[in-house]
Amino acid sequence: MADIREWRGHVVVDEKSRRIGSLESVYVETATDQPFFATVTVGLVTKRRLVFVPLDGAVVGPDYVRVAFPKNQVKQAPSIGTDDVLPAEEEPAVFAHYGLPYETGAGGERRLARR
Repeated sequence: MADIREWRGHVVVDEKSRRIGSLESVYVETATDQPFFATVTVGLVTKRRLVFVPLDGAVVGPDYVRVAFPKNQVKQAPSIGTDDVLPAEEEPAVFAHYGLPYETGAGGERRLARR
């Protein structure tokens, strides 16, 4: 899992090995600098978008990353355009989609940073 940043472009599958999309980038938790979410490229060639999926419970294989969430839940997750960044005010929705608690830092710092 420590080398997940090197897996950009690899296939992302759900817990039943159903293809979701391709790993685009990794977001780390700002307090720990540990990988926390990944963005996955989904959609048709003309309408691609990036959806967020937690990396907790993910397994890295030789040519894939298996996440611990079903394909439908991931594809319905909050998304951004392929050239966009996640606005700070939308971070809570990403966490809420997966039932994860969300708190900013003591000074209101963001919880996620792209790596």
